[in-house]
Amino acid sequence: MPMPLPTPQALLTLQARTRAAIIPDRSVESVSMQLQPTHHPACGPSPEAAVAATPSKGTVSEATVLVTQTGAVRTLTLNRPAALNALTTAMHGELMGALNDAAADPATRCLLLTGNGRGFCAGQDLADPAMAEGADVGGVVLRLYKPLVQRLRSLPLPVVCAVNGVAAGAGANIALSCDIVLATRSASFVQAFSKIGLIPDAGGTWLLPRLVGRAQAIGLAMLGDKLPAADAERLGLIWRCVDDGALAADALTLAQRLAAMPTRALVATRLAIDASQQLSMDDALTEEARVQGELGRAHDFREGVTAFGAKRAPVFKDR
Repeated sequence: MPMPLPTPQALLTLQARTRAAIIPDRSVESVSMQLQPTHHPACGPSPEAAVAATPSKGTVSEATVLVTQTGAVRTLTLNRPAALNALTTAMHGELMGALNDAAADPATRCLLLTGNGRGFCAGQDLADPAMAEGADVGGVVLRLYKPLVQRLRSLPLPVVCAVNGVAAGAGANIALSCDIVLATRSASFVQAFSKIGLIPDAGGTWLLPRLVGRAQAIGLAMLGDKLPAADAERLGLIWRCVDDGALAADALTLAQRLAAMPTRALVATRLAIDASQQLSMDDALTEEARVQGELGRAHDFREGVTAFGAKRAPVFKDR
């Protein structure tokens, strides 16, 4: 006979144990009940500055996603630090709305995603009503995580992720869905799904083997071990591991650099590389020619060539 699915109470106990393992110097109770929201340098401006810079319909305590704008860079900060920024249904709604707003703003040319507090994102909050006893877990993935990952991968601007602490479960795979990932040396990535009898979701089964190969992907997914950021860089899971105190500045500098580049070409690069994984070499060469044909008729190509000839910095405008 098939084994019964774990009850919500059992899931909550496992989630608490995971948090305790993530932060071994604090008890489960202190992590879940006493951890107060604090501002992490990786988040850019403080929550108070974020509210001052970007009017919100709610108060700081109500906003689970903080939005700030620095020039052409839009920063989204996951803001449930007491829960290691675990995702709820309401938080999904705020995050999707913020992503759509960034996509619709022609003045925004790069997105920076990070987390507030000691973690980037601990994945799905198992205490959310969406995960109540008898819930359709697959339905939650289809309704919330599939659209979120699809939106991240289809944004008309480059996406930088600054992982300021633990990224676990779906939180890890949301980070890996971004174009360029930076992480602090104290950060870690955990494919925690096997701990509760699930498989990697939020794109994990697609992303992991393509980033690190099948052998490493299987090991990470089956064992669910914590992978330190330095090892994640070594394996090719992320772009760079940086010192904790340097993450905020390094991530913003990178995002500003991307914002000054030809946005349309950067997005086309992402799409072409993703598509190439399903193509033969001959088909990839044909797709490259098609995309180059489109970009070669755009403003940014003409501007780049003109600026190169004039020995000046180009001013790219296409999106």
